[in-house]
Amino acid sequence: MNQVDHLARIVVRKRVEVARRLRRADSFVRFAEAAPLPRADLLAPLRRPSGEGPRVIAEIKLKSPSAGKFRERVPGELVDIAAGYERAGAAAISVLCDGPGFGGSPLDLRRVATRVHVPVLFKEFVVDPVQVDLARAAGASYVLLIVRMLNDRELVQLIREVRMRGLEPVVEAADADELDRALATDASIVGVNARDLRSFDVDGGRAGELVDRIPLERVAVFMSGIRSAADYVRVAGTRADAVLIGEGLMRAPDPGAKLSELLREGSAR
Repeated sequence: MNQVDHLARIVVRKRVEVARRLRRADSFVRFAEAAPLPRADLLAPLRRPSGEGPRVIAEIKLKSPSAGKFRERVPGELVDIAAGYERAGAAAISVLCDGPGFGGSPLDLRRVATRVHVPVLFKEFVVDPVQVDLARAAGASYVLLIVRMLNDRELVQLIREVRMRGLEPVVEAADADELDRALATDASIVGVNARDLRSFDVDGGRAGELVDRIPLERVAVFMSGIRSAADYVRVAGTRADAVLIGEGLMRAPDPGAKLSELLREGSAR
């Protein structure tokens, strides 16, 4: 039986969405230009301090194509979750901004960015600079760029577009070839996703091996597959400066309390 390629479906849908946004792109640009620039040093929050565990990028999302819906949308709750993450010690907040697949929106990011004092990641399937304008207008500091979705020219161009707007790209790879492509760019933040975006299968061991290949001068991020303190400790044994944790927190009744528990238990091991 052929396996569903989730990412391919998302890319097709995203290009249709982008074509629609481009018809009103001027309004995004004007809004983005009026938005305040993020703080200059966006690498420091994600760098792992000597002798400590990886920093945490705590994620907000309500569902996924593989797991379905795992949390209902409650008015006002997402910004409260973001504030709880910040209190628990999150170094940054990731907000899923894709609606059909993950239940999010740029408005969610905007609300979160106005509530918290840590930088916010625009977690989207970015294929065009108009989405970067949208991220800037919404108040993001980081923009995710997925290697598998882009050819080399597009990847380099979008890295440039993100930085031109005062934001920092987070370039995500999912296998060895993609990591080579990411490292061939001048991206300062490089992530390895333990989840294969085609099948949504998770392989933390493979991801850890790839993270260890990221040079020390870059910020290395381990993405997905962390649900427990034991998972966090395992990743702490790799080169990872930061870890991105989403579903493992969002399934908890109180995601912020879950993050506090994970960090407390993880640091005690």
